[in-house]
Amino acid sequence: MLPLSSSSSNGSLSSRDAARHTAGAKRYKYLRRLLHFRQMDFEFALWQMFYLFTSPQRVYRNFHYRKQTKDQWARDDPAFLVLLSVWLCVSTVGFGLVLDMGILETMKLLLWVVFVDCIGVGLLISTLMWFITNKYLLKQPSRDFDVEWGYAFDVHLNAFYPLLVILHFLQLLFINHIVVINSDWFVGYFTGNTLWLIAIGYYLYITFLGYNVLPFLRNTVVLLYPFALLVLVYILSVSLGWNFTRGLCDFYKFRVR
Repeated sequence: MLPLSSSSSNGSLSSRDAARHTAGAKRYKYLRRLLHFRQMDFEFALWQMFYLFTSPQRVYRNFHYRKQTKDQWARDDPAFLVLLSVWLCVSTVGFGLVLDMGILETMKLLLWVVFVDCIGVGLLISTLMWFITNKYLLKQPSRDFDVEWGYAFDVHLNAFYPLLVILHFLQLLFINHIVVINSDWFVGYFTGNTLWLIAIGYYLYITFLGYNVLPFLRNTVVLLYPFALLVLVYILSVSLGWNFTRGLCDFYKFRVR
């Protein structure tokens, strides 16, 4: 096997190889590939999307292999992000149709969902998790062992995809017939809120798996603690008749006014 990088006589990386391994260099390489669709492995990205539902551990096992071969945990191929954006656009158009929005309103909603809900909130959550894991969960704080910000963003994208499918695709089948029109009916808000419980539960679990696979982190089980709050909110919502999906639809309509 060929060495991943050349070393100087004292065993450290040469200046050229060190420059290639900086966060800026990795980010530049990732963003540059966004303009070259032929270089993206969409087949592998679809494989990851399938296994995020059936066996998310296999997806994170691949991240471990990438660290061994390319010396980075984060994705170096933006194909997953591109496909996620496509699914998000399609599902948002579906929401526009279900909620009887016009073309202009649907386009406004699409911009909000893609650039604020997905990218903006994703950047915020990723930065927060990157800070928390590096500040409190490292076994031995060191410059050689830390959570890459790009990896934190990938963990968010992995967890966001099942949530997107459940709330933006699967839920569309129930909105007009059960969840929203019959929003004050027990079956309506029970169905909608149960889908929310499953979607957010998936998000928390896949996020936990993403950080649990990193060998230099400790006490990652704390990332599962929000499950208790999630279940409590779910029980209260069903007991009090809150309808999260109706609230989401009203919020989407308010955005595009």
